[in-house]
Amino acid sequence: MIAPPPAHPGRLVYLGNPEVAVAPLTALHEAGHDVALVVTSPDRRRGRRSEPTPTPVGARALELGIPVAHDLSAVVDSGADLGVVVAYGRIIPVDILARVPMLNLHFSLLPRWRGAAPVERALLAGDQTTGVCLMEVAEGLDVGGVHARVEVPIRSTDTADGLRERLAVLGARLLVDSLAAGLSAPVPQEGIATHAHKLHREDLALDWDRSAPELERLVRVGGAWTTFRDGDLKVWRAEVSDEVVPGPPGSIVGDLVATGVGALRLLEVQPASRSRMGASAWLGGARPVADERLGG
Repeated sequence: MIAPPPAHPGRLVYLGNPEVAVAPLTALHEAGHDVALVVTSPDRRRGRRSEPTPTPVGARALELGIPVAHDLSAVVDSGADLGVVVAYGRIIPVDILARVPMLNLHFSLLPRWRGAAPVERALLAGDQTTGVCLMEVAEGLDVGGVHARVEVPIRSTDTADGLRERLAVLGARLLVDSLAAGLSAPVPQEGIATHAHKLHREDLALDWDRSAPELERLVRVGGAWTTFRDGDLKVWRAEVSDEVVPGPPGSIVGDLVATGVGALRLLEVQPASRSRMGASAWLGGARPVADERLGG
């Protein structure tokens, strides 16, 4: 049986990995909480020298003087009476939850977008709002009751990285404020659940038969790509245009590309094995000729 979280926890253990999980950890430390241990993924070799490098959360924990562990079993021995999970990326076994109850900061308005990529899926779907939920970790994927939530609008210029960073800051404040006030009873999730499956390379391919607004949202997710002359071309920034581009979807006229509905103006691209560059610089070098198409 999973233990309920205490209303006023004393000692905490923190579980997280990427940059988005740094702000909540820092907020807990600055608020004076006793974070006894940070559990994060093992160091990975990065860079030209292939030197072991800690995760962003691991690096921040070391800066704050908090002990770091890489094995989940360390949670039980930490002496903590509550765990806080932010973008840890692993399912917490029930036998650990039975010993140490846990809260999770999830970057969506549950039950919408349960799963690994809630920010990306909200952008792709054209959602007008999103938010952060402070929820109990239960058996199952993001199904626990919600202690607190905050809702924010999605801006038309939001990228996945930028929106995620904004939600991390809001989530950090929500977490600290909720602990200071005393955790309220969790409210069961209501409504139709949708699932935010992780995006793969094929999900990021620009299908020029789709509408310009859909493709622009995919570009804002990050990593969108197409092909040109048998090579990959990433599109990092683009905008919807009202101009009419003659020809089938994928046709290029200046910095405009025809789509299934409307046109997309390229702003920043990255050819294979090259650095990111303005679309005008790429077009000046590539010089597309008549009848050449992206994704063709």
